[in-house]
Amino acid sequence: MPRVLISDKLSPTAVQIFKDRGVEVDYLPDLGKDKDKLLEIIGNYDGLAIRSATKVTEKILAAATRLRVIGRAGIGVDNVDVPAATARGVIVMNTPFGNSITTAEHAVAMMFALARQIPEANASTHEGKWEKNRFMGVELTSKTLGIIGCGNIGSIVAERGVGLRMHVIAFDPFLSPERAIDLGVEKVELDELFRRADFITLHTPLTDKTRNIIDISALLKMKKGVRIINCARGGLIVEADLKAALDSGHVAGAALDVFEIEPATAHPLFGHPNVVATPHLGASTTEAQENVALQVAEQMSDYLMKGAVQNALNMPSISAEEAPRLTPFVKLAEQLGSFAGQLTETAIKGLRIEYEGDVAEMNTRALTSAALTGLLRPLLQTVNMVSAPAMAKERGIAVEEVRREAVGNHEALIRLTVITERQERGVAGTVFADGKPRIVEIKGIGLEAEFAPSMIYVTNEDKPGFIGRFAGIIGDAGINIATFNLGRLAAGADAICLVAVDGAVPDAALEAVKALPMVRQAKALAF
Repeated sequence: MPRVLISDKLSPTAVQIFKDRGVEVDYLPDLGKDKDKLLEIIGNYDGLAIRSATKVTEKILAAATRLRVIGRAGIGVDNVDVPAATARGVIVMNTPFGNSITTAEHAVAMMFALARQIPEANASTHEGKWEKNRFMGVELTSKTLGIIGCGNIGSIVAERGVGLRMHVIAFDPFLSPERAIDLGVEKVELDELFRRADFITLHTPLTDKTRNIIDISALLKMKKGVRIINCARGGLIVEADLKAALDSGHVAGAALDVFEIEPATAHPLFGHPNVVATPHLGASTTEAQENVALQVAEQMSDYLMKGAVQNALNMPSISAEEAPRLTPFVKLAEQLGSFAGQLTETAIKGLRIEYEGDVAEMNTRALTSAALTGLLRPLLQTVNMVSAPAMAKERGIAVEEVRREAVGNHEALIRLTVITERQERGVAGTVFADGKPRIVEIKGIGLEAEFAPSMIYVTNEDKPGFIGRFAGIIGDAGINIATFNLGRLAAGADAICLVAVDGAVPDAALEAVKALPMVRQAKALAF
């Protein structure tokens, strides 16, 4: 019988679900805070169910010799070393949709609290002061609400904002114009949102691109009197810059449910008269706790008892029977999606996936999910094969699947075409007999290249001297070239260069490549 440890506080519903499904469960809700004790006993368990208090480090994973699955009741997995878990064959699951409404409602509540100074007025009234003239608020009606990140939670906030008769504008690279119309919001660029919004609320994951998205330069672009709400992730706002803007009066107020360092028992913003602070309560409702507890227990039980995989961050949803044949094509589809996603810088309207030959007879639903996962991951790092289709739908990305018999030289081929507001970009690949995915076509230009952890993609004019000058720049930067793959439409016409290198590419070297007269585009890629 599989054995699961629950090391954080979860609803009793979770315990009962495990028992009903035939899983032995130990409920030790305070164990996650005791690293030494957790390290001592983790080797006795097949599954670990957690919230945010338990830190699943590489050291813990090394001691977890039986562990097969980690289930996070909630969406964030910042407290789990996912790469280390993957390396040890441990599946990491989350519950991405169980607390969306609760978090959105908390953001709206924080907006009301800011607008009417409710916390300060409440404290003053309890002290018997009756300072009616001190607390002059502002109406939400007719104000402009700027939403940064219009995915699952952001779209719920948008709907609530429209219901409050606010003018809602949104910045989200993946939000299509059609989806914006459906939500009743105006899609804008980030600088325009900063310039126009009376209230700004954040609903984006913390990634390299979104970290410190609100800093002093962003704050200076905002209108005087703006109010800022963050119920998403600490680290999206430079807290010292926000304090300076509050102290100067440029920002009228801020409502924060998350902080860069948590638990935040002391903070420069605590006690500020224009700051509303709550201790990461976004998901803290009875309904949300029941939802995520039920979901994580069901998912973990299904995996431990049946081998089914749902909402896994590091494993595709594939049945045991089809895994040997399908797995290399899942990897191909995800890497093709990642290739396209890393090169796409404007809003995605649609994705067309063509399956040719043998692959057209496989489980293309899993393959399409894998392609969407790769496509969305550059900006949405928590996306997985289960959540990717829903996230694409939320953003109005139309997905088209085409199946056909083999029409070229390959027995099985997957071709992805990303449709944006400006252009269409296609990339195709296959799996050779050695089981390794390969790119065989980019933008209609044929070439053959294996995926590598670090690559450089260049589009250029096919002119003499390019290869030598490119290789000289990379060599001068101390970067070793592993493979060099070229393709062109015709002599002297458009050409493509896809190079695998050993190690990260320095920014200066990439800029030098871009500066070559025959180069049109150069970008570093990671797989």
